Amino acid sequence: MSAPALRDDQYWHPYVGGAVLGVVLFTAFLLTGSGLGGSGGLARLVAAATDVVAPAYVDTNPVTAPWAGGDHNPLLHPMVFMTLGVVLGGFISGLIGGRVKFEIRRGPHVSVPLRLILAFSGGTLAGFAARLARGCTSGQALTGGAVLSAGSWAFMIMVFLGAYLLAWPLRRMWN
Repeated sequence: MSAPALRDDQYWHPYVGGAVLGVVLFTAFLLTGSGLGGSGGLARLVAAATDVVAPAYVDTNPVTAPWAGGDHNPLLHPMVFMTLGVVLGGFISGLIGGRVKFEIRRGPHVSVPLRLILAFSGGTLAGFAARLARGCTSGQALTGGAVLSAGSWAFMIMVFLGAYLLAWPLRRMWN
């Protein structure tokens, strides 16, 4: 099963999308005092879930204690609301664009179980790396780049370099 071809009229023009993203980033700085990112909200959601089943672990863990230990409620952080807004907004956008359906996209030489294993493994690795890097690619690139963080710029240069180096060999799995 191959992916359907995308028409140019299905998505915003990249410059318009970039300008809107810049306005959203500025608004996030203005309203919350922090920028955009995905891993911070997800990490707080996981900390809240862990606090329900293992509160003693959360209270003594140096990573989760400041978020969910004691009387802290990690669900009140602006990043949690942003993460939920991204999911809801993406779903609404998909509904409006007629793109909401259950499917597993894969190349013709990749089985469904292998695709699911690769997706889960890649997501786990990306989540672990985001915690090590103190932010995900959106947080590092958008927020760190906007405040001219040298570490964020170095991170993004390496992301693009790695993507260019791996694009050709990985693309063969999809063709």
